[in-house]
Amino acid sequence: MAVKKLLHGSAAETEAAFYDALNRADLDSLMALWAEEEDITCIHPGAPRLVGHAAIRASWAAIFERGGIRIRPVQLHTTHNLMTAVHSVIEEIQRRQGDEHEMHILCTNVYVNTPLGWRIVTHHASIAAGLAPTGPAPAMLH
Repeated sequence: MAVKKLLHGSAAETEAAFYDALNRADLDSLMALWAEEEDITCIHPGAPRLVGHAAIRASWAAIFERGGIRIRPVQLHTTHNLMTAVHSVIEEIQRRQGDEHEMHILCTNVYVNTPLGWRIVTHHASIAAGLAPTGPAPAMLH
């Protein structure tokens, strides 16, 4: 099945389309947002690193088969230049299968500007310990 590649004029537009596709459990739309290179990466909370379209697609398909998820991105922090953008996001997550428990995920999404528009090259998510932070991130050295 051929998926129409949509041109997104900013990383923010691609990110909005990413979360929209996730919330609709639309695997084809979700995968159309990824860069065409095979070295793209995805890390789900507590899971190993996935590399390439096939592995990433299979992981999202498995998540959607379990009922999907509702995600609301909050507290976005961005850094960008003409060719790349890095978005640090806190995701508020609720499972769709009647689980009203909300958890927070710390997420980094990396985008590159391609001839087809802004595309995802990395999605890295991990479970936030405790309650989600409520203000600007404190300055700290790693």
